[in-house]
Amino acid sequence: MAITASMVKELREMTGAGMMDCKKALNETNGDMEAAVEFLRKNGQAKAEKKASRIAAEGLSKVIVKDDKVAALVEVNSETDFVAKNEKFQNFVSQVAEQVLASDAADMDAFMAETWNADSSMTVQEALVAQIAVIGENLKIRRFEKVTAENGCVVSYTHAGGRIGVVIEADTAVVNDAVKEALTNIAMQVAALNPKYVSQADVSEDIIAHEKEILFAQIMNDPKESQKPEKVIQGMIAGRVNKEMKEVCLLSQVYVKAEDGKQSVDAYLKAVSKEVGADVTVKKFVRFETGEGIEKKEEDFAAEVAAQMGN
Repeated sequence: MAITASMVKELREMTGAGMMDCKKALNETNGDMEAAVEFLRKNGQAKAEKKASRIAAEGLSKVIVKDDKVAALVEVNSETDFVAKNEKFQNFVSQVAEQVLASDAADMDAFMAETWNADSSMTVQEALVAQIAVIGENLKIRRFEKVTAENGCVVSYTHAGGRIGVVIEADTAVVNDAVKEALTNIAMQVAALNPKYVSQADVSEDIIAHEKEILFAQIMNDPKESQKPEKVIQGMIAGRVNKEMKEVCLLSQVYVKAEDGKQSVDAYLKAVSKEVGADVTVKKFVRFETGEGIEKKEEDFAAEVAAQMGN
């Protein structure tokens, strides 16, 4: 069967695959459009498997919010920052976030097995494979979280074009522009200072005890400090633990926009609560930083080119 340009165009629009890949698929399947789509999917799976070992530590963290009540936060990784800026990749990340917003999946396996909302003929996993085939890099949907406000609202903040994404869930009887602005400021605080907990009440006794053990060992390894009386040493440990808690607990941190440089986040929220006539309390926050914890491969481009020229 003769393969026409219009057939290639139709297959491209259906799959997003390259022109030559579409032409090959149609030739291999004698112009059968459905079989050609299946051919491209299988070919994409093969390409994805070849790329699976390559490190994907770039990409985007994307947040979308619906009706101030539900937020979806996702991180999708690519191999290069160049691809992270690609419109096709960015559109795919947005689709993943929309998928999370509509999903009830409790874990990544369940999520990847869901029907892809943007194309019901494939799963989320198959949609990812198709993107790998089109874009030509290893891609990975690394993590997601869906946050629903039961008694208040959610707000989001994205930093550096998707390098960091933050969602704040707050309890409040009043949801207006002043409240949302204040919570956005808190989201910016989370993005900048990366707290681990909302408040000291969220820190378990086991974690506190472990920190005290580490601090005690540090003091004992110091020739001068180890000679101090036990009561003094315990006071030093308590003071250092308290200082650390102020750094890792959001409400105890100094509010980054504080005019006096001293006001805590907790004090700022109390001031906002007084202003709007209702308690505004942070119940939860989620922070994704793209590529955090992934060991990036160090590339020596000059050495790679020299090696290729020498072959």
